[in-house]
Amino acid sequence: MAVEFEQKARYRTEDLLEIMKALRSPQGCPWDREQTHESIRSSLIEETHEAIEAIDNGDDAGLCEELGDVLLQVVFHAEMATEDGRFTFDDVVDGICKKLIVRHPHVFGDVKADTAGEVLKNWDAIKRQTKGTDAQSTLLRHLPKTLPALMRAAKVQDRARRVGFDWPSVDGAMAALESETAELKEAMQSGDQAAIDEEFGDLLFSAVNVSRFLHTEAELSLNAATEKFIRRFTRVEELAKEQGLDMNGASLEELDALWDKAKTEE
Repeated sequence: MAVEFEQKARYRTEDLLEIMKALRSPQGCPWDREQTHESIRSSLIEETHEAIEAIDNGDDAGLCEELGDVLLQVVFHAEMATEDGRFTFDDVVDGICKKLIVRHPHVFGDVKADTAGEVLKNWDAIKRQTKGTDAQSTLLRHLPKTLPALMRAAKVQDRARRVGFDWPSVDGAMAALESETAELKEAMQSGDQAAIDEEFGDLLFSAVNVSRFLHTEAELSLNAATEKFIRRFTRVEELAKEQGLDMNGASLEELDALWDKAKTEE
């Protein structure tokens, strides 16, 4: 038996909530009824990344659609929590509204903040206060470990910077990067895998630090480099085919020559 639902020319948020409730009902969708917070956890991550890709592509229509998919995930989780009597979608909205008002006293109160830097300083202070601690490290510990590693490293470093824990210039960051490179080489010579893992992590962390001073996002830069590699590798494959070379059987010198040609063409 089909679930009755009014057809409309344009739907609103309350309609989405009702649709999700219908999907989760005994007369609804078997797949939707079986889901849990854990089973659709990755969907929230995936939909968020698709929205980001639409932003990067300047795709307004795509962004509109993907934001809808992200909102669906929020509504889905809220409906499951409602069924368990834990919290509701209204609780989610109430919580974020209260947080925005409390953390923007320069808009909704009498605190003065004329620059973005002053806003961030006030935001951090209020955040520590609401979490019941004065420890600056609280701001670092509360960054989710599920963030992409490069992004998390950059955010940790930026929050440390806000309290003055930072190199005065990129020279210090570059020197640290060079030092970590030397330490990685030493670990490689020792053959100690645990030390290699640790030093390689330190090297990546230092590289992210340099990226901050250069005003470039490490996550985006690495993605761009990966895309460039794929593009050039594809061209190498095409060139090899044109020359009758088997990629699997070609020598490293032959492949390097094709790679140089692909780079020159760009």
